[in-house]
Amino acid sequence: MVERLIIGPMYTNTYIVSIAKKECIVIDPGADPGFIKASLDKINMTPKAIIFTHGHIDHTSGAKALQRAYKEKEPNLLVWMHEADFPFLDPDNSQRDQLNRLFLPGDNPEADRVFEDLYQDLPHIDSFLSHGDIIPETDLQVIHTPGHTPGSICLYSEERSALFTGDTLFFDAIGRSDFPGADEQVLMESIQTKLLVLPHETRIFPGHGPFSTIERELRDNQMKTDHGML
Repeated sequence: MVERLIIGPMYTNTYIVSIAKKECIVIDPGADPGFIKASLDKINMTPKAIIFTHGHIDHTSGAKALQRAYKEKEPNLLVWMHEADFPFLDPDNSQRDQLNRLFLPGDNPEADRVFEDLYQDLPHIDSFLSHGDIIPETDLQVIHTPGHTPGSICLYSEERSALFTGDTLFFDAIGRSDFPGADEQVLMESIQTKLLVLPHETRIFPGHGPFSTIERELRDNQMKTDHGML
């Protein structure tokens, strides 16, 4: 079972992915932790881990409150990401504030409000993920796909024919590469050598926007960089 929730001011796709009868992982809880908790309760699921596809605050900012909400029921609700994106969340990084603000448009009151809403109460990271890792107790394999950010990852399930792409690959678009730390050439290489080689029937669950498949993106995606607020 895969359940999508569209959350926050940037309409981020948060995914609830079942790993057992009443257990799941949560991918990219970027906002609205109360809504995520209510959705989990509705389907009688308890999260065992939280995974970030990358470090941008529209994908991470709901995690700490979600951990607090499950403090008694699931006290060891771990948070995982790729180490290369840890600077976005590292409390000892003196450039963290600036780094998180840079992926939003400058001199923009709406972007300022989004940043103020999301950039608070950032989570502690319990463990780092590397390319090829298998998420414990799941069929999800980590694919390191740098380009949108240095530590962007996708999560692939061969058994489910499912690929969670974060902001690397979208329906008819690719992620932004127009801010510090991003690299369009690296992003294109990640997509072409690690994602588009997967079976054509693989379903794509992106970080924003509608679902797709590898077959559709091979056929129709002109590899356009999405310069929206993603």
